[in-house]
Amino acid sequence: MADHAPNLHPDTRVVHEGEGQPPEAAPATTPLYDATTFVFESAAEIEAYNDGRSRRYLYSRYDNPTVAAVERKVAVLEGAERALVFSSGMAATATTIMGLVGAGDEVVCTAAIYGGTLRLLTDLLPRFGVAARFVERPEAEAVAAAIGPRTRVVWWESPINPTLRCVDIAALAGACRARQVISVVDNTFASPVNQRPLALGADLVMHSATKYLGGHHDVTAGALAGPDRLLAQVDGARRLLGTVLAPAAAHLLARSLKTLSLRVGRQNATAMAVAAFLERDARVSRVHYPGLASHPDHAIARRQMTGFGGMISFDLGGSYQRAAALFDHLRVFQRAASLGGVESLCSLPVLTSQAGWTDEQLARSGVTRGLVRLSVGVEDPADLIADLDQALGRG
Repeated sequence: MADHAPNLHPDTRVVHEGEGQPPEAAPATTPLYDATTFVFESAAEIEAYNDGRSRRYLYSRYDNPTVAAVERKVAVLEGAERALVFSSGMAATATTIMGLVGAGDEVVCTAAIYGGTLRLLTDLLPRFGVAARFVERPEAEAVAAAIGPRTRVVWWESPINPTLRCVDIAALAGACRARQVISVVDNTFASPVNQRPLALGADLVMHSATKYLGGHHDVTAGALAGPDRLLAQVDGARRLLGTVLAPAAAHLLARSLKTLSLRVGRQNATAMAVAAFLERDARVSRVHYPGLASHPDHAIARRQMTGFGGMISFDLGGSYQRAAALFDHLRVFQRAASLGGVESLCSLPVLTSQAGWTDEQLARSGVTRGLVRLSVGVEDPADLIADLDQALGRG
């Protein structure tokens, strides 16, 4: 185009001039390729792409250089052959399940699970002939016992939202493998810094990358990592559903992953201090944090986690009134539904992740109406403890 540019009308030249990356450019970070489509020089080049003989890019719903760069980072963090990123955590969850199961198949899942995952399995997928079976006890043996002849996928979280119960990943993954069932671990609460489910035998690991992987409350994304043989199936579904992460969001996510270990290390230490304070406080009836010896799954957490995370939940005697009073009087903790960012957040699960659940559903998942969930950020621990102390005095 450049050779003929002087002969073209300015209206034509302005469209094409300056496009493409100059060969002398060597950016320190992957640029934002905010392009929907990519140019080929010939039909032969497109044929090579379609045949898998070319590493070029065609269309950003399929692949994009910025998206590919962040996928490589996620794969490295999880020790995986390959990773895919999605437009949200729920996009990752839905696309993964739809890519792996079909009508007549069954998904086994722990009853204590993120509310969006629960509703996907109970309200939407049954319309397409996919059944779901929920297991009340989070122990690996109980979940494994629920696997039946129609089970295709076993899906669980560890730690679980919002009770912070932990599932023995190695034991359950082994049971799935023995029955030729795909095991998927939602690793959102732990992050790859604290836990690597693939190394423990799980087939796939999923993240709401909106949380710790993003870490700044400014990007919505999801991620999936594992072997190429399974990721290829999910990638096919992603192309059809259009749930790929946008390049601009991928650019933000790539930035965030570079500081993941630093952020999570700080959050681990601060959360441990906050949890210890809450456990000593007589105004708190129970604290849920895997790092505490009083946690029912502390031994499991010590065995499979290298850090206990930044998530804490605690109960105020089952009283919603007390929980709401504390919530309303916080000054440093911000009142918001998400988690994993540098700012500390507080939420009431019955208003957010478990909103609309019946008393029976709440009881099955171990959630009370007095449960408070904290996402500990990177602020000074003393300031967070002082904030909780003064807010507890209001209830």
